[in-house]
Amino acid sequence: MQRAGKACYDAIVSEYNVINKTVSVLCGNGKNAGDGFVIARLLHIIGADVRIVLCDKAPEISEPLMYFEQAKNSGVKVVDYSPSVLNVDYIVDTMFGIGFHGEPRAPFDKVFADLKGTTATVISVDTPSGSNATDGSVCNNCVKADFTIAISALKFAHVLPPANAYCGKTVTVNIGIPEECYDDGYAETIEFNDIKSLFIKRDKNANKGTYGHQLNICGSYRMFGAAVLSASAALRCGVGLIKLTIPQSAYPLVASHLTQPVFNPVYETESGSLSSSAVAGIIKDLPWADSIVIGCGIGCNDDTVEVTEAVMKNAECPVIVDADGINCLKERISIIRDIKVPIVLTPHPGEMARLLSVQVAEIQENRIKIAKAFAKEYGVILVLKGANTVVTDGNRVFVNVTGNPGMAMGGSGDMLSGMLGAFVAQGINPFDAARAAVYIHGLCGDRAAEKFSQRGMLVSDMTEQLGALMSKFE
Repeated sequence: MQRAGKACYDAIVSEYNVINKTVSVLCGNGKNAGDGFVIARLLHIIGADVRIVLCDKAPEISEPLMYFEQAKNSGVKVVDYSPSVLNVDYIVDTMFGIGFHGEPRAPFDKVFADLKGTTATVISVDTPSGSNATDGSVCNNCVKADFTIAISALKFAHVLPPANAYCGKTVTVNIGIPEECYDDGYAETIEFNDIKSLFIKRDKNANKGTYGHQLNICGSYRMFGAAVLSASAALRCGVGLIKLTIPQSAYPLVASHLTQPVFNPVYETESGSLSSSAVAGIIKDLPWADSIVIGCGIGCNDDTVEVTEAVMKNAECPVIVDADGINCLKERISIIRDIKVPIVLTPHPGEMARLLSVQVAEIQENRIKIAKAFAKEYGVILVLKGANTVVTDGNRVFVNVTGNPGMAMGGSGDMLSGMLGAFVAQGINPFDAARAAVYIHGLCGDRAAEKFSQRGMLVSDMTEQLGALMSKFE
């Protein structure tokens, strides 16, 4: 408790200048309050005008009671809750910890409701009070923090909706819990050092064949930009050679934006999408590839369904299926079970909902559970996109914490698929390639947002950041 309180105090003073500022530390009567008592005492020592606010009653558990007495003896003011305590510069929320579930009982229901109207900066310890650390759900009037300090590790409340929207900026503090204490079945976050270790130094004597052949079966006359973005991202990630299979009418449109790929314009339908007549020629190309990306902008119709199924059944290397490729599988999803090569599906919540014939809200409320179950049932690697993208093979689960809302635009997923295919083509196993792609993709989004703003950024801005960003992983 002392370690946790001190670590949270350090995080607070690193983020905010609280000296001579008014601070209310809202405490319950459980163990989480003990962290608050330690924080209050340390803030008092450095000159903050801090008070401990008892939202229910004084602590009765021995350890929190000890730190409560220490704080009082150090000169920290103690007051009972009233709405006036919210008229301060900072509020530190230590009312509830990871054990909260359901709805708040009295008197906390009133405190939660009153907090909705505060203008103070709200800092939550471990999780915002009212959020469920286990499943990411929230109660009525859940505390909405500006800054959340996760103790030891991120919880599901920090990464799953709707609770993640209540956390504000989130940092994790280490309080010395040994690694062996963590459950192997728990979700992990994707970390920089883990991703960096996947990339080996380039061979001085390398040639274009050294870094793989990527086959992108993407685009249509109406959505040629998807093919451009996917291929551009792949090239920026260092793939040796990329072949772009596109409908004939899309060829001049795509070629006006890209000069580096090998192009394979194929038969098309009247609407300008891939024709089933092109299947035989496409299949002949499959043995050449070290990775295949299919689906970006191809449209969903009888012809593209046939093309997608043929590619997956005849592929000799890992296949990344995105966007319309996923939509094309909706009625034939069972074929995945019989595919012998690794399959990576990269749905956004809407595509995932269509695959499972459920509402998007159900996907968002159970992201990790649904993703893990689907990956296990069908034997695939699933990249469930969105805020805090989930990567799972049905056993291991990783959650990405890079990225920002500015990335929520058409084309962002096309870029991700191209990156994923490039990493696979260069020899990274598909699961690790998926982790690397979502992590670096999010970093590109963060860099683009810094330069152009979240509202003003484009996917092309992200791909422009990608080349220089890859230097961090060489």
